[in-house]
Amino acid sequence: MSNERSTVEQRWVLTLTSIGSVMVALDVLVVAAALTTIRRDLGASMEQLEWTVNAYSLSFAMLLMTAAALGDRLGRRRTFAAGLALFTLASIGCAMATSVPWLIAARALQGAGAAVVMPLAMGILGAAFPAERRGWAIGVFSGITGLAVLGGPMIGGAVTEGLAWQWIFWINVPVGLVAIPLVLRRIPESKGVVRRLDPRGATLITLAVLGLVWGVIRVAVVGWSSVEVIGSFVFGSLLLLGFLAWEKRAPQPMVPLALFRIRAFSAGNAAGFFLSAALFSAVFFVSQFMQAVLGSGPLLAGLQLLPWTATLFVVAPIAGRLVDRIGERPLVVTGLVLNGLGMAWIGLVADPGVHYLALVAPMIVAGCGISMAMPAAQSAGTGSVPREAVGIASGIYGMMRQLGGVVGVAVLAAVFAAGGGYGSPALFSSGFSRAMVVCGVLSVIGAVAGLGLTGRRTAAVVVPAAARSVEVEEVG
Repeated sequence: MSNERSTVEQRWVLTLTSIGSVMVALDVLVVAAALTTIRRDLGASMEQLEWTVNAYSLSFAMLLMTAAALGDRLGRRRTFAAGLALFTLASIGCAMATSVPWLIAARALQGAGAAVVMPLAMGILGAAFPAERRGWAIGVFSGITGLAVLGGPMIGGAVTEGLAWQWIFWINVPVGLVAIPLVLRRIPESKGVVRRLDPRGATLITLAVLGLVWGVIRVAVVGWSSVEVIGSFVFGSLLLLGFLAWEKRAPQPMVPLALFRIRAFSAGNAAGFFLSAALFSAVFFVSQFMQAVLGSGPLLAGLQLLPWTATLFVVAPIAGRLVDRIGERPLVVTGLVLNGLGMAWIGLVADPGVHYLALVAPMIVAGCGISMAMPAAQSAGTGSVPREAVGIASGIYGMMRQLGGVVGVAVLAAVFAAGGGYGSPALFSSGFSRAMVVCGVLSVIGAVAGLGLTGRRTAAVVVPAAARSVEVEEVG
């Protein structure tokens, strides 16, 4: 195989996994530009609007690692195709929703399908490309995925204004129906380390995640001192400790804790968590700011985000190539610092009388930063492990990203609610400004985590499930 060119099979793999990733990533925040319309049509409260985003991300996060293990055991291609089918069916459920609880439930089911699609896409990609080409492939994949995340509000706005908000979900159906047979025909089957499932570990981590995230989400409604929030944090923390204790002694753990001895893997996951916390929460609120304060319609609000999203066309592919040359650390640290500065800048200039042009420069700065950091953090989280562990690593990294998104939206919603609301442009602007400054802080924390990345690394850690050792040497 040439180190410079991709084979026809590899191009099919990259194309089809990217299509699946776009479907999943687009629906993370595709509802952002439609939130005002959904609130009016379905009579949704602020908390319910938040759940239309977080129900998706939460089920996504809770099921990722189990889905990755299933794919390694049953075959990545067939499991990936099954995930696309579930996602497509759930999209039909979202489109047919006539009440907020129905929409939230369908979004949770969508998240379950996404939890299957995303880690399997990364596992398939890692198996198809050798180490020397994996950084390039991940860079392309990450750039397309990131564009879908940031393009969600624009596409959602166009569809909502031109058709109806239900069509932001209907558009998934023909894409899924075309992609599934192509996946089964064009992607070679691959498996990871054959392991027994770990139902006890899966149950513990799922309930732990639910408890912790529930507490974060409910803070904005009932406050930090409420019995519900304190109980949720205690419940989640105890279950998380139980999960770690079980994984240490399980004969075939769902999450080989030895992977976290790889410095780049641990730092990459921490950086990815805060990157997503800043990114998802910013898209959630900036799109609403365009409508609530600037008076833009759904489509115009999406178009006004283009200075932010367009940077991905240029910066992400270059960053993907640079990862293989200079390593992840400079890209992650510099990128997240730039994103933090851009978000804080937006927060400082946002007021009821702000002109849109005043937001263009900080959006460009933030967009360049996130475009640099995204492929580098993902490369560190999945490219720093032995090749046969890529499926598990992608599941862990994906879970951390989705948890970051849930926590970010919940934290910024709490900050927003403490100083603002939907009553008037001035009230919205007051809460929004504070939330964006906190968003910048989250990004800078991610940059600090990125300092833990190594300059270069070779392989190896003992992966218990493999029943054999894979040597790992770290070079800082």
